[in-house]
Amino acid sequence: MESIGLIAGSGNLPLILLERIKKDGLRVVTIAFKGLSSDNLDASDTTYWISPGELGRLIGILKDEGIKRAIMAGKVPKTLMFTDIEPDLRAMSFFLRLRDKKDESLLLALAEELESEGITLEGLTAYLNHLLVPKGVLTIRSPSEEEVKDIEFGLKIVREIGRLDIGQTVVIKNQAVLAVEAIEGTDEAIKRGGKLGNGDVIVIKVSKPGQDMRFDVPVVGLKTMDALKEANAKVLALESGMTILLSREAMIKEADKIGLCIIGV
Repeated sequence: MESIGLIAGSGNLPLILLERIKKDGLRVVTIAFKGLSSDNLDASDTTYWISPGELGRLIGILKDEGIKRAIMAGKVPKTLMFTDIEPDLRAMSFFLRLRDKKDESLLLALAEELESEGITLEGLTAYLNHLLVPKGVLTIRSPSEEEVKDIEFGLKIVREIGRLDIGQTVVIKNQAVLAVEAIEGTDEAIKRGGKLGNGDVIVIKVSKPGQDMRFDVPVVGLKTMDALKEANAKVLALESGMTILLSREAMIKEADKIGLCIIGV
């Protein structure tokens, strides 16, 4: 039986991907991170638990298991770099070689590190294409004319911050930028923007220009819905064909309940 490696970050995405891959009859070897990944990943054929920073062990496991293909899914927050994690020798060497700590630089370098050991990093959308956001309004409520203006305004801003590899989300109100996502992540940016704008905000999330679909694909799920409710957001605009929407039915049901418009742009 062919094996594939799953490098699992936080959230439900790795679990969904695991279930989907196993339907194809592949053996899944999962590498999960202590204190970050879901405990339910033990449902994998083989699961190894490592600490963030154990890059040498991660690669060693994949090689020992004969893994030639691997997929990354779930969030591994960059804020871990500023905590008490203890990088192993390979991780220290890896970080020293980086030209900067931007997401793109980190992830491309990791892909190259794996490829140097004969392990190809693949895109998760090959398995989860059905979860990509379609174009158009998904909810009962459509955006108003003023909200459409905010979306159009915000798209220009968020694509620029994406080009600069700062973040993938902006919060807009009355064609003013309330919050720009950075290292804190989407949900915290939404909460901050909602507080600054006193509610009724527009949230826009897109991929980076030239997005590498092997990693850092925009993902939205029920946790983000909690942030949207806290911010009293009126519109969630997502880039169609490039953003994964988890728990779609539950998301739409909750959005309709609170009068939130979800739209693929």
